[in-house]
Amino acid sequence: MFSEVNQSKYEFQTNDSFLDFEFESDGPKGRIKKVVRYSPRNVEGTTYFNLGFGDWNEAEGRIDDVSTSNNQDTQKVLATVATTVLEFTAAYPDMLVYAEGSTPARTRLYQMGISANLAQIEPILEIYAFKKGIGWEPFQIGTNYEAFMARRK
Repeated sequence: MFSEVNQSKYEFQTNDSFLDFEFESDGPKGRIKKVVRYSPRNVEGTTYFNLGFGDWNEAEGRIDDVSTSNNQDTQKVLATVATTVLEFTAAYPDMLVYAEGSTPARTRLYQMGISANLAQIEPILEIYAFKKGIGWEPFQIGTNYEAFMARRK
């Protein structure tokens, strides 16, 4: 999910709470509105924010996290989402951010982004990953994970 900050990314808007971010993907399929939403959760006394992301479904008034845009800008979109993580954690440095793809393929895509950019991520964020049978551990390249957590250092 997290990409090198210096990669090409889209400009985005956020609200005063830094919980909602919007931008537009621009490619062969046209301009597609994307939304990143940080939603508070509490499990067994631990508060974290779930990173929800996808195309904005205007008709239903919700984020569609299973649609596939195929706008040929995946890396730029992921770099933009990663930048929202940095903005969110700058506003809420003590909060954990939870990210999991809506499909195993999307989770794998997020993992590849983290792996490819870990050297740029580690000075800024602590990254943890969840593996069934093991639980949460510091992110390690070469291990397949089901979910990720990040916190500002």
